[in-house]
Amino acid sequence: MFNLNETDILTRVSKYNLISKGRMLHIDVHEAVFGILAGKYVAVPNLINIIAKQEYQGVGGSEEEALKDSLEKIKGVALEDLFPKKEADPEEEP
Repeated sequence: MFNLNETDILTRVSKYNLISKGRMLHIDVHEAVFGILAGKYVAVPNLINIIAKQEYQGVGGSEEEALKDSLEKIKGVALEDLFPKKEADPEEEP
C-alpha cells in the first residue's frame, strides 16, 4: 500500500492545545498508519520544534487513552521540565 522503507513510520496526527497559566502547550496524538510506535496511539507534548521527554508522552489503545495518559503525566509539571535541556556546546564561547 505504501512505498516506504521497512523502518519508516507514517502517522496520522490529531492536534490539541493545552492553555495553562497563560502558556500554550501543543499535544500531537499520533496514530500508526505504517510502522510501529510505542502503542497504537502516542500523545506527544511539544513546543512545535521541541518534543517532550519520553516519560511525558502518553500511550494508549485509542486517541483518548493516549491523550489522557499524557495529560496525567504532565499535570503539575513545570513546562520547562517537560523538555530535554540543551547541552552546552564546548565550541561556543560563554
